[in-house]
Amino acid sequence: MRRLSEIAGRECRRMMKNPIYGFCMVVFPMLMLFYFTSLMDEGQPTDMPVGVVDNDHTATTRKLSLMLDAFQNSKVVAHYPSVAEARKAMQRNEIYAFIHYPKGMTEQMIAGRQPHLSFYYSMTSLTSGALLFKDLKTVSTLGMAGVGQATMRAKGLTDRQITTLLQPITIDSHQLSNPWINYNMYLSVMLVPGVIMLFILLLTPYSIGTEMKFGSGRQWLALADDNMAIALMGKLLPQTMVFLLVFWGYSYYVYGILQFPHPGGWPTLLLLALLSVVAAQGFGAFVFSLMPSLRMSMSVCSLWGVLSFSMVGTAFPVSAMGAPLQLLSWLFPLRHYFVVYQMNVLNDNPLICSWPHLLSLLIFSLLPWLLLRRLKVSINEYVYLP
Repeated sequence: MRRLSEIAGRECRRMMKNPIYGFCMVVFPMLMLFYFTSLMDEGQPTDMPVGVVDNDHTATTRKLSLMLDAFQNSKVVAHYPSVAEARKAMQRNEIYAFIHYPKGMTEQMIAGRQPHLSFYYSMTSLTSGALLFKDLKTVSTLGMAGVGQATMRAKGLTDRQITTLLQPITIDSHQLSNPWINYNMYLSVMLVPGVIMLFILLLTPYSIGTEMKFGSGRQWLALADDNMAIALMGKLLPQTMVFLLVFWGYSYYVYGILQFPHPGGWPTLLLLALLSVVAAQGFGAFVFSLMPSLRMSMSVCSLWGVLSFSMVGTAFPVSAMGAPLQLLSWLFPLRHYFVVYQMNVLNDNPLICSWPHLLSLLIFSLLPWLLLRRLKVSINEYVYLP
């Protein structure tokens, strides 16, 4: 314990002298926290610009345009004389979508001839495209239903009969876990921990590699009485404490102040933060032990950390990936963090339900023990090459 505390104290002094640690451990993660949570503080993008091409010029089409403008996600900003003009405006990013009412549409609707109403939306941005598609489809459906309702009422049908004909099947939809479809609650809980774990992956090999770079590795080992396990634990302990406080601070801000849903409770959140921090540190130390080069190990950890955002399964579900990629996803600590978060924090399942992922995080934290001998040889014998 005395040697461990001496090495930890030495590491604290090194961290205080080098501003990189302060920026990467506290400043940048906090900036990313406030950046992502404030960027999506409204939950969903609102008032996205939409255009209208009205070649019919009737009260029905004007009513449909007003209905579209009333939606939260859509805002009618311009009317265009033709589809070609609206298409050019969409290509210039002036609007994200537009709806086209052809000439004679209302007349054909009343006559029951099924006119073609067209809408166009850009999928350059998946979020805006999906939300605007929903609004445009709703307006089209409601418009057709409104005309059909008036026609059937004129024929003497009751409201119950009209409802049965227009909507024979009633959909009872229940959106679980995130019923508000809040993108802040959906993305920030992955992006911010991912950024924190990325900095852990970078700083761990950096802190070990600088010992070789500046020739202080033997002194570091001497403080541990040539015990590589004690030396590594003492070096990483101060970083573990700081990153753990940052992770817990993120959890308090997101789940305590912003009130993100967390039915799984605080004990699970605190345990998950601890396992995530030590798993990322273990992976970073393992990579450096495997390739004892400051530049190479940091490059690999950087690449692995960035790939984690794709393999975590938020943008594209892992279950829909190919079998090789599904196997590869087990090699990313962020993936296991997110699965445990979904299963135990968000859906309040018992921890036993996610035991393979909890065990994976624990295995990541123990990986450096496999290469302690190699790391010791590297510290004692390898010459740093810039």
